[in-house]
Parts: sequence; structure tokens; C-alpha cells
Amino acid sequence: MKHSFKQMALAAMMTLAGFAQRAVAADVPRPEYPRPQFERAEWLNLNGTWTYAFDFGRSGDNRGLKDSKGFEGRITVPFCPESSLSGVAYTDFIPSLWYQREITVPEAWKGRRILLHFGAVDYEATIYIDGRRVMRHCGTGSSFEADITEFVTPGKAASLVVKVVDDLRGGKQPGGKQSTRFESHGCVYTRTTGIWQTVWMEPVNPEGLKQMVIIPDVDQQQLVVRPQFRSIGQGNTLTVEMLDGGKRVATRTVPTADESTIILPVKKPHLWSPEDPHLYDLRFTVKNAVGEVIDEVSSYAGMRKVHLAGGYFYLNNKPYFQRLVLDQGFYPDGIWTAPTDEALKQDIALSKAVGFNGARLHQKVFEERYYYWADRLGYLTWGEEASWGLDVNDELAVRNFLSEWTEVVTRDRNHPSLVVWTPFNETWDARDGVYVRLMQDVYTLTKAIDPTRPVNDSSGDCHIMTDLWTVHDYTREPEKLIANHTIKPGVEPYRNKPKLDFLAKFAGQPYMLDEFGGLPWIKESERETSWGYGSNIDTLEDFYRILEGEIDAIRQCPFITGICYTQITDVEQEKNGIYYYDRTPKFDAARLKAIFEKIPSIIENPQDLSGWK
Repeated sequence: MKHSFKQMALAAMMTLAGFAQRAVAADVPRPEYPRPQFERAEWLNLNGTWTYAFDFGRSGDNRGLKDSKGFEGRITVPFCPESSLSGVAYTDFIPSLWYQREITVPEAWKGRRILLHFGAVDYEATIYIDGRRVMRHCGTGSSFEADITEFVTPGKAASLVVKVVDDLRGGKQPGGKQSTRFESHGCVYTRTTGIWQTVWMEPVNPEGLKQMVIIPDVDQQQLVVRPQFRSIGQGNTLTVEMLDGGKRVATRTVPTADESTIILPVKKPHLWSPEDPHLYDLRFTVKNAVGEVIDEVSSYAGMRKVHLAGGYFYLNNKPYFQRLVLDQGFYPDGIWTAPTDEALKQDIALSKAVGFNGARLHQKVFEERYYYWADRLGYLTWGEEASWGLDVNDELAVRNFLSEWTEVVTRDRNHPSLVVWTPFNETWDARDGVYVRLMQDVYTLTKAIDPTRPVNDSSGDCHIMTDLWTVHDYTREPEKLIANHTIKPGVEPYRNKPKLDFLAKFAGQPYMLDEFGGLPWIKESERETSWGYGSNIDTLEDFYRILEGEIDAIRQCPFITGICYTQITDVEQEKNGIYYYDRTPKFDAARLKAIFEKIPSIIENPQDLSGWK
């Protein structure tokens, strides 16, 4: 519903009254530690009540809003202003808004660097403290930090202000499934503006750890870790401990150095897989020259191997069929932000209950807590950027994308559940020139940051440089599916778009149908206002019959080594989910599980696919 300014004012007054009541009873929203694979004991969650002001005219700089000690509106962070959980629920376009809250750094943190973390802010965020500019960051879903040590005094309150600019319709920034029209329509939905993941602070020793690269090496039975420090102190040491069920299985102590490669032997490693998601605990301890602990970080790792060979995807040296589901990561009350940590966990459990062994995390950079639960529960994931809305033929848009994608890959590369990078989706408007160079650059950049995972350059065709050959096909007829995806020697495989001479030719990569299905099951009262792939299905038995027919057809296509069904839940008007938008069931989970699991995860008798040429 579109709001007038009068309606907005009334809503703001009602929000203030309701917020005062909630503030007394409610705990801090999303209180859990936001970065569980690099966790410190001391931290301060800044979620909760902030003040805010819309800046529709982009005049906030001229009006001196950076110096604010508080705005009139109240908003619950980390929920975006479009969401009901934020207490605002304003759903028209928001070109700019300002946030403010008071922060106080604990006196006990004196002498250490004070880091202010943002899980995600869409899109351009400028950070001020007491009117002084700290930094600016651009990104739709990437995390970032600001060192605010020089801007705060421990024990003394300061005013934190965040300016947000979001030009979703300009084509220069990723937007994902956010609608560029006022209303949601088709397969695009309510927008997300501003802060939409946890904001938090932590103290760090100036010579503490900055990040850690964790690489499992299954074949050589070892775990490789590569640290990076904030600065190097003379005589400092780093101890890396690996534990299994509380029992130490390996440890190394080395001098602190950014160029270090630390190898921990892991005899007879207990491998991680969706069937057995075993994790090892890690502890990183930095000591100074006199043996005092100056930094300690807890983490974890999964011993697993991913590689491609002979037209197959391998997990732990076995050909593995990925039965994925498309997950948009939208919630009725939080939009892009899960209302609770338990909701993230539940989404994975619901997916596994109907036979999926993983998800393509679609058109959104999912938060680290989601990957944490995928690691814990045993669930394969594909990491994707919110690339829709970006003009892939524009130089500045490409520059913005590469900058953010670098941050995304760097942040999430240690998660064992993440097995494929897929930066783009359906780049149907691609043209020769900028696009070709972009895809070459994003492939090379991703491999440079993380050489351990395959890269699917653009999901659903328009491939330039890719490790996987992915296509989308929402055909329902089994015979047509078989015809579309039976690859014959010397014949170019199925394409979603006509062949253009600048696109890559199929070179025997693992062939995956990474969007199919999308079968709409819509309540009769909602059919005129809903959307799905193809006509609605009238009876449950027809639904099961059509779905099973598609799965049986896929089983007859030996080149297909992975699938992704659209989708795990309905999202707003798109009603082709396995579950309703509120996560209640539509179908018999056991029956769906039996259908999807007709394709086993382990491929017992892989064929020789070299003859495709």
C-alpha cells in the first residue's frame, strides 16, 4: 500500500507508542553472535531501537544530519524499513535515509582497537561519529567493518549516524529480487533498504588476527590455515589447535607472520558431507613475547573435498548428485532478514525433510549464520550475488560488482557447506564487450581468492568462462525434457537463448539443470493475484504426477549431474513453493522426499562422458 506523508506521520506516532511497549518486554533482536566461524568472547550487539529519518530529497548533507543526536522516527535494527519487524513498514522507494543511535564503548576495552561491524547495508553507507566521517562502503549484501578507535573514548557516549543511499533503478548496483516498480510482481518482491543485518562492536588487540583462510586437504590428510594479522609484533606467536569432540587432535605454534602457511596433520579424517556433517573445532591464540594472550578466536572446519572430473561433480572423491532447491531467503515479516536465528535453521530442516541435499542461495548474499547452520546440519550451498538490476554492459556497474563480489568470496570461503560460486543469474541482456570481460574477470578473481571451488559464471546460460554448464528449463512434459537434455556427440546442448558468437561453447563441463519445476499450487482465492511457472495445477494428485514425471525424465538424462527445483517457499505473489510463505506445509513431505530421492546423492556407476565430442 502506498503511504501519503500524512499516513506516514500517523504511522510514526503509532509506532512510537507501540515501540515503547515492546522495548520493555522484548530482548535485543537477533542477539546471537553474527560471525560464528571467527568468534571472539568480547563483543557488543547494537541491534534494537535506533532513530531514523527518511531523506527523500537527498538533502540530508545540506541539513547537517550527520551531526544529529537523534531523529524523530524509531526503527528496530537489523530489520529494513520496508519490513513489519522494523516497526516502520514503509514500502515505497527510499532513495536515502539516516540512522542514529548512541553508543558507549566499555571502559574495559581501552587500549585496544575498536571495530564497528555491519553485517549488511543496502547500498551506500557513510558512517559518522559525533559528526565526523569515519568511512563509506558500497554493497548490497557484503559485510564490512570500521575502525572507530580514534573517534570514541571508552566510557563516554557518542552519537553514531549512518547515511544510506539506495538507487535501485539506476542500473549501477546489484539489487537481486527487489522490484524496480512500486508493486511486487512476477518473481520480484518487496525491496530492502539500509541496514538489514546485525550491527555490532568488538575490541581487538592491535596485533591480533584480522582473518584466517581455512583449507581442508582430504587427499593429504591435513588442514591448511593461513593467517593475516592487523600488525606484526616482535616475538609474537600464533597457536592453532584442532579439536574433535573436545579432544585435541593437532596443534602448531609459529611466529606471527602474514605469509605463514600452517599445516595440521589429520590422521584418518572424519569427512564432512550432507549425510554426516562432522565438524572439527579450531582455536587460534595469539601471544606476545612474554607469553600473554593478546587475542583468541574460536572457529571450526569441515574436512571435505570438492572437485570436477569427467563431466561430474565430486564430493570427497565420489561422484555426487546435487539435489538442490532454490532459496530466495525472503520472510513475510523481515523481508531479507530472518526474524530469528531459529528461522534460518528451520528453513534448512524443512528442505532436508522433503529430500533436498542443498540449496542454490538465489539472488541474495545470505548472512553468515545461514552458512553456519548449513555447515552444522549438512547442507550443500551455492553462493550467489544479488546480480539482477545491474547493467552488466556498463563499466561503473561492473566496477561496483567486482568490488562487492571480492568481499563476499573472501568472507564466506571457509564454510564447508559452500561448494559452488555462482556470481550471476540469467544475464539475458548481455552484449559483446564489457560483459565478456566482466565474466572473464569475475572467474579469474574468484579463483584467485578461492581456488578450491568451481565457478558457475552465470546461472542458466550466457556462459563465457565457467566450470559448470548450467541451464534453466521449466518444461513440464517428460518427453520434451528428455529431448532437451539428452546430449549427443558433436551437437551443442540445450540453450536458454539463441547462440551468440561471443558466448562459450560447451566443453564437457558437468551439466546441471539448475532451475526447473516451479510448479504452482495456488489457493483458489489467490489465483488472480498470484504468479507461477505455467498454469496452476488443480489437484494434489496431478501435482505429484507432474513432479514425478519430471524427476523420472531427468533420471533418463545421464549428462545431468545436478538439479535445482524452484523453489522452497512461496514468496509474496510467486506461489510455486514447496511450502507456503509462512513455512507451513502444502504437501505430504514424505511423499515429496520419496520422489526427489529417486535420484540418489551418490552416483554409483558414472558413465564415460568423454564421447560427447
